[in-house]
Amino acid sequence: MIRLFKHYLPYAVLLLGTIDFVILLLAAEAGWLLRLWQVGVDAGDSGSRVANMLVFAGTLQVAMVAVGVYGAPALRSVRFATARLVVAVALGIILLSLLFFVFPPVAFWRSSLLYATWIALFVMVAVRTLLRGVLSGARFKRRVMVLGAGARAARIEALTRAEGAGFTVVGFISMNDGPPAVPGAANRDDIASLPAHLLRLGAGEVVLALEERRNALPLNDLLRIKTTGVEVHDFSSFIERETGRVDLDSLNPSWLIFSDGFSAGRRLSSWGKRLFDLTVSLILLLLTAPLIAVTALLVKLESKGPAFFRQRRVGLYGETFEVIKLRSMRVDAEVGGKAVWAQKDDPRVTRVGRIIRKLRIDELPQAWSVLKGEMSFVGPRPERPQFVADLEARLPYYTERHVVKPGITGWAQINYPYGASVEDAREKLEFDLYYAKNYTPFLDILILLQTARVVIWPEGAR
Repeated sequence: MIRLFKHYLPYAVLLLGTIDFVILLLAAEAGWLLRLWQVGVDAGDSGSRVANMLVFAGTLQVAMVAVGVYGAPALRSVRFATARLVVAVALGIILLSLLFFVFPPVAFWRSSLLYATWIALFVMVAVRTLLRGVLSGARFKRRVMVLGAGARAARIEALTRAEGAGFTVVGFISMNDGPPAVPGAANRDDIASLPAHLLRLGAGEVVLALEERRNALPLNDLLRIKTTGVEVHDFSSFIERETGRVDLDSLNPSWLIFSDGFSAGRRLSSWGKRLFDLTVSLILLLLTAPLIAVTALLVKLESKGPAFFRQRRVGLYGETFEVIKLRSMRVDAEVGGKAVWAQKDDPRVTRVGRIIRKLRIDELPQAWSVLKGEMSFVGPRPERPQFVADLEARLPYYTERHVVKPGITGWAQINYPYGASVEDAREKLEFDLYYAKNYTPFLDILILLQTARVVIWPEGAR
């Protein structure tokens, strides 16, 4: 993996993304040349079309990121990737049409655009067919040695079987720190030279997964490993990198304090984020006002009560604010105002409410909270004070998710299905802590783009 703006990206994804961008550039030029040849016009200097080519390639690649073309399932299955590519091309054409309307100098002829998209689609599918075994194979997986053979080591072993795992374990070494949970682990006492053993197995990385580190840290071994050029990582950092979440089971205050994250240098980024929130929320409210009005009318026609509802939520640094949403439940959904977790196929949701929840239309009025500065477009989901009080008592570090503004979409929302229990809240907290710890504008852009995937394929929407 490569770390880009504090977020890790697999090498296979970077390679495929680079190949795709080159393909899109060449397809844009091929579309132009084919059309010019048909009408008998001299092609001239290709330099005059560079801006058009870059807009075409950039827009389609943004659409590809948005719909999940570079996700683990798409890397493993050509059929899955082809389906996502078709959706990405359709979305990209819509975006290009808007860009061509706003900036006519970068526009394509319709026939040239048609040729370019078909050429790009065909070649990208062909490339994935040829590279399928390479991209998902061992060549792009890091070779890891695990020091430890207990429960933590067993969790790492389980990760190797997960879809899209970017590493393979070449061996587990029992450090005599507890009962072994991984069969076949070598005993440290049976290995004369640990650095030589690592080099013999071709390990490029070591993960310290001891069950009890107090007075048991193998400093001499770690020093020799480090000086041979092999990377050494602690268990919590390794899990964070591989899963995109902060592991609560192994988390301790010292790791949060001394690990990279929660940087004060993001103050300038926060100003940029606020400017983005102000601009986009104002535009969004203006553009979607007719849709919100029509939906509000439908809500009123189906069931008695107000079309909008207001609720107290917990925001930045634990301060409460009032959020506005289109009503998707019956007015008697909560008797006596007592907070109740949502359920799968919740009977309190109306027919209109079920549709607007899946399409996320009920969330649109929250742009008003973004405009006022109480929320951001990207951040942890704001919860109700009753739930927060309960979760803070049950889950460690829950308060830390409030160090960033809550958002309409977020890292947890795009990575975990809709949750409606304490256990779900724990899972989502791990993603929220990752976002709070590693926030950058790059991560915000990635989340905003991939929100399109959640809207198009609304897994878990309730």
